[in-house]
Amino acid sequence: MNCPCGSDRTYTACCEPLHRGTATAETAEALMRARYSAFVQGEIDFLVDTLAPEARTDGDREALEEWSSSSEWLGLKVRKTEAGGPGDTKGTVEFVAGFQQGGRETYHHEVASFEKRDGRWLFVDGTTPTVKTKLREGPKIGRNEPCPCGSGRKYKRCCAAVKSEGNETSA
Repeated sequence: MNCPCGSDRTYTACCEPLHRGTATAETAEALMRARYSAFVQGEIDFLVDTLAPEARTDGDREALEEWSSSSEWLGLKVRKTEAGGPGDTKGTVEFVAGFQQGGRETYHHEVASFEKRDGRWLFVDGTTPTVKTKLREGPKIGRNEPCPCGSGRKYKRCCAAVKSEGNETSA
């Protein structure tokens, strides 16, 4: 069976050795993938053991068990990694994990922070990425307003038509 983390390897060749403690994650991304697989496989001890001490709070284990067992895991997509390589001590992994719970499909999008301590990668915290709003430079020009280039033509027949070159415009 393919590993739940989305690699092209089998579970026994990929995340299972990390879950069993016979191997350690070499990178922050490898730990992140193994943590996702741990949710799928119900490996709660691994999830708790790979939390940084400051990330552990009362009741976490029960919440992890509940989330793991009550969800149908749909897949993992790693979007971006920064640092977190074998020679690094810190790294971040942006990912989207899909799951279905109570008949509702959900996608958990997070930027996770990891630190390597005593030779082991640990999950420190995660944040939801913010959407960056692109602000328009200058005023909005309506399609039927005079073109700001001074041609005397409507914007949609002048500069807007040039911007959408190759696309047909209608009156």
